[in-house]
Amino acid sequence: MTKQQPAPGRDHGPLALITGQPYLLLVLAPIFWGGNLVAGKAAVGQIDPFLLLVGRWFGASLILIVLAAPHMKTDWPRVRASMFWLVFYGVLGFATFNILMYSSAYHTAAINASIEQAAIPVLVLLGNFLVFKVRAKLLQVVGLVLTIIGVIWVATHGDPQRILALSMNIGDGMVLAACLCYAIYSLVLRYRPDIHWLSFMFVTALAALAASLVFVVFIGGGIPRVLAAIPQTTLIGWVCIGYVMIFPSIMAQLCYARGVELVGPNRASIFINLLPITGTVLSIIILGERLEMFHLISAVLVVAGIALSEYTVRSRAMR
Repeated sequence: MTKQQPAPGRDHGPLALITGQPYLLLVLAPIFWGGNLVAGKAAVGQIDPFLLLVGRWFGASLILIVLAAPHMKTDWPRVRASMFWLVFYGVLGFATFNILMYSSAYHTAAINASIEQAAIPVLVLLGNFLVFKVRAKLLQVVGLVLTIIGVIWVATHGDPQRILALSMNIGDGMVLAACLCYAIYSLVLRYRPDIHWLSFMFVTALAALAASLVFVVFIGGGIPRVLAAIPQTTLIGWVCIGYVMIFPSIMAQLCYARGVELVGPNRASIFINLLPITGTVLSIIILGERLEMFHLISAVLVVAGIALSEYTVRSRAMR
């Protein structure tokens, strides 16, 4: 990670105070990402999901082109050499993941989607073992099993027999498909070029925008249909676009990148696991969703599973 931020304490003022607080930044990041789920649910009936997707990455690209311009001049040779991977990241991790999440909001609760995203670290752990032969410790396996049970419990609304009857909610299925996409994205981040995070975000946002337009053409009813949805978009719909283009797309990345710079990737990565919690809390507060008993059971299993896995990783790193 390129360290181009000023050292904490050299600058003064409110902004310098915030950028010098790593744990505040690392909590804000999953809050902003959790808000993406809430925005997707709040957008139902207010804006076309494909318009939300295109609007997000179009707006984010316009902002990022200004922020990333100085770094792109330096990073361009490495960007060009790694263009395949950068496009892949944008298509799979940003565009595909989010259209599945936004579409799932029409069929399942935001609380469900929040908890089900705990499947991402589980899938990453499995992928590391199956593809890259990274062995897991016993406690990691136990944590893996607990998290899987928790995700299945919430996806089947507390009735795992639904899997045998193939009656799982299609929205929950979309969320799990989105988790698989993001897990693959996370696994291949090892091929990410050594460029500034703003250059990375700009190029991948452009790739996500291009992929979003392709989705519109082939599965979204075509560009004319999406354009026709613009006049029908409500004020809430425009607010949702504004939120997702700024906070989960840019501000969360900024907070996380700065947090990693201050405390290191190992200590910072554990905060990503707050996403199921922040998404659930925001869904209750903002959307007024009801917390059911199966949510609580799933949350306990998921948190216990993640805690065991992280404890193992941290203990091994400290040896």
